Amino acid sequence: MIHIVKTGETLYQIATDFRKPLKTIIDANPGVSPGAIYPGQPIVIPGIPNTHTIPYRIEVSVNKRWLRLYKNGTLVKQYPIAVGRMLHETPIGEFIVINKSPNPGGPYGTMWMSLSKQGYGIHGTNDPSSIGKAVSAGCIRMQNKDVEELAGIIPVGTPVMITP
Repeated sequence: MIHIVKTGETLYQIATDFRKPLKTIIDANPGVSPGAIYPGQPIVIPGIPNTHTIPYRIEVSVNKRWLRLYKNGTLVKQYPIAVGRMLHETPIGEFIVINKSPNPGGPYGTMWMSLSKQGYGIHGTNDPSSIGKAVSAGCIRMQNKDVEELAGIIPVGTPVMITP
């Protein structure tokens, strides 16, 4: 996939957010060096599908506490979610689902989907009563059955737009 460099990003941060070794990013982008990237520059991220070929997209409203799944621009489903609490706010912006991993349970529930921002993801919960509240450490928390359903539908590379 192609990532467009945002203001303030470094090549090291991009590699970290996409969970790729810095050398892998440098090797995939001849002529690019860690100290010489600029906003608007396209950077190839190997191993992540091109988002333009994926029919799905996710929109998250932090304030309204919902996650919407779209396919080819049509709303498929809306899910209730929990979001980050004060001082641990859910990040606003455009991200990508970069991996999916079943979880054995616990605070992250039965499924984890990493976002292209280190430390953040969409996951289940062991506290269903938390859904609809601002209680997480910044992640998007869903009912286990909902996150399992979502993970079964979307591919890695699905774009995620998080708005206030």
